[in-house]
Amino acid sequence: MKKRLSVFVIFCLCFLLFSSMAAAGEVETKSVMIVHSYGLDNICGEPQHQGVLESLGKAGFVEGENLIVHQYAMDTKKVNNTPELIAEQVEIVLDKVGAIQPDVLVLLDDNAFRAVGLKLVDSEIDIVFSGLNGQPEDYDRNVKWMDSRSAPGHNITGVYEKLHFIDACKVQKKILPDLKKMLVVSDESPTGKAVLKQLGLEIDEAGNSLEIEFEIRIATSWEEYTDILGHACSDSSIGTVYPAATLLKDKNGKSRSTADIIKWTVANCRIPGISINYSFARLGMFGGAGVDFIAMGRQAGGMVAEILNGVSPGDIPVEEAERYALVFNLKRAKDLGMEIPADILMAADVVYK
Repeated sequence: MKKRLSVFVIFCLCFLLFSSMAAAGEVETKSVMIVHSYGLDNICGEPQHQGVLESLGKAGFVEGENLIVHQYAMDTKKVNNTPELIAEQVEIVLDKVGAIQPDVLVLLDDNAFRAVGLKLVDSEIDIVFSGLNGQPEDYDRNVKWMDSRSAPGHNITGVYEKLHFIDACKVQKKILPDLKKMLVVSDESPTGKAVLKQLGLEIDEAGNSLEIEFEIRIATSWEEYTDILGHACSDSSIGTVYPAATLLKDKNGKSRSTADIIKWTVANCRIPGISINYSFARLGMFGGAGVDFIAMGRQAGGMVAEILNGVSPGDIPVEEAERYALVFNLKRAKDLGMEIPADILMAADVVYK
């Protein structure tokens, strides 16, 4: 009888032990919600998403094991690109956030931060942004979300998308020593305006050290963009172009995405183009120094991991995207009759053939 009782007691103790371990495992499981400003396959958002998950995995948070990842695409570039449609998307996202109650909400690119993040300032939701083109201080003037970049002090932190424009110009100057004039074309979208402001700050900081004249144009429509590029690409004084337009509509109201813009530019312009995003080279652009979106996502993912480990977002400094990638499309270079110096090509992160 005593033997049976002792076996029973051991069984109960083991059961309680395993139950407590399972319960502890449930407590340690974290959830993250990643909201894309654009589509899930967008050439800017998708690599950031990948980078976030890579950093989380490296920190021990593995999707399917101790991490639940929710994702949602607001699709504010191709589909939901009017104020009314964006407002509808905001309500959908806020409803999902309320239902899921993620441990950390990750917002990719400006539209998600501006439309969703600023509505959740000082809420119980911890937020990390990535790919912010607008100056953090400009957003702060509209809604107080940050005490300073070094000590945000609220429930939001993240990674500012520094374009490393001057670095891109320096690389292009090494490839094209006679480069004297560059055309920059952006659009009227909030992202386009933010990009131009950042370029202006970088150009002012660099002064005249590059000895490059910058012609900056803003396209208000698809037709105007093609007209600007059409004239520029027959202008022998322009040595390179920097397409910064991300969203244009044609006369029929059809939206033209970043990929549409880049593909048209490659097909219709014989001037080498610098890639803001290294993925542009995959679409056929010549390349150069561009934002490393995966690395930027990894930076943001590191912040998410810190928060999951108990650090307050307000104690994590807002960072600039640290790394740019050297990427080239050799087929495009050959088509343009260009030769990339061996030392630059050997330093490239990605080469498309």
